[in-house]
Amino acid sequence: MTAPLTCGIDIGGTKMAGAVVDAEGNVIAESRVESPATDPHAMEAAAAGLVAELAAQHPVAAVGVGAAGYVAADRSTVLFAPNIAWRNETLGADLARMTGLPVVVENDANAAAWGEFRYGAGRDVDDQLMVTVGTGVGGGVVVGGNLLRGAYGVAAEIGHLCVVPDGRPCGCGNRGCFEQYASGTALVRSAQEAVAADPLPGQDLVRRAGGDPAAITGPMITDAARDGDRFAIEQLEELGRWLGHGIASLVAVLDPAVIVIGGGVSEAGDLLLDPLRASFDRELTPRGFRPRAEVRLAALGNRAGVIGAADLART
Repeated sequence: MTAPLTCGIDIGGTKMAGAVVDAEGNVIAESRVESPATDPHAMEAAAAGLVAELAAQHPVAAVGVGAAGYVAADRSTVLFAPNIAWRNETLGADLARMTGLPVVVENDANAAAWGEFRYGAGRDVDDQLMVTVGTGVGGGVVVGGNLLRGAYGVAAEIGHLCVVPDGRPCGCGNRGCFEQYASGTALVRSAQEAVAADPLPGQDLVRRAGGDPAAITGPMITDAARDGDRFAIEQLEELGRWLGHGIASLVAVLDPAVIVIGGGVSEAGDLLLDPLRASFDRELTPRGFRPRAEVRLAALGNRAGVIGAADLART
């Protein structure tokens, strides 16, 4: 008997992606719409519409949703979302009623981590740490072949690991969080601050930004680094050092076989991964006396979330 098709929906603060996925992780059909992030009811309607559009093309048995927020242990309620107007939102139950299909809701980074574990860079191991480096730092953990969710469903919020006591203020309300030093936002801020302190080394990057340091973006930094610009390379090296620092602490607790690096900034490839690995190797304890987890680039790109969510709908 052929395993049923499921639908994965990946809901972010600006866009919403959907896909029909088979049991081998192949995307059969996909679509996307804008996210009306300030209106919870409009968000639900947009997600239900995306499911309806995809289900009209293929027979879908269930829906998995990756939501950018804290998802409760019931795998239905979004307790809080920093960039979407969700507060104790009964997203799963509402979508099930609107679509007539079973719905499972998971944190979006967890869904992406599960996608990589099942069909991507971690498919050959049982224990995986995924770190997504984008606007913030997200993550997901698989232990013994199972997604780590914690007692209340909100485990693996690794972006809010404190790496600098009393450090930079974070949007979560605390200070010194990992994502304040190791995210795409941190990369851009660091470059802008360096240019303000000494414009000469970053002049090529400023030129790429049309002469306005405030217009520097992460992709500009990556492009300049690929072209050999020393200043841009140093910015990615600094980001890699921070990532290696935080990941070494996480590995000391979790002991994964593989660390998967995803998110938009991971497109820098070895320009980011080489300094990350070097930093990780320096700070891992007891280095030299334990097996070393392999650091790999994510394999599924921006489809990881929908693929993982769709697969979770089968469990």
